[in-house]
Amino acid sequence: MNWHDIGTIDDIPVRGARCVTTPQGRIGVFRTADDTIYAIEDHCPHRGGPLSQGIVHGASVTCPLHNWVFSLETGHAQGADEGAVRTIPVRLVERRISIGLGRALMAAE
Repeated sequence: MNWHDIGTIDDIPVRGARCVTTPQGRIGVFRTADDTIYAIEDHCPHRGGPLSQGIVHGASVTCPLHNWVFSLETGHAQGADEGAVRTIPVRLVERRISIGLGRALMAAE
């Protein structure tokens, strides 16, 4: 696995997200209220909504289109909804965030 630096934890608002574009697709990188960082693919399997534009609460994010809730830890839909998004390995070292990918990172947004 190749680790790709995407910036610092301070680049992401508390309970917010940032989106990076990779050869594997768009990845949402999320910061929780307790400064835990998660990364998941940035599209809801229900209608393709951009999860990075959703509401972060606890270790979950709510899709901005139809209110599906996904665990940032597992990528699985919560409650009665079914589906999942891919989780991406993340590491935080001295406030710098890296995501683990098999190929080079293309661009950050």
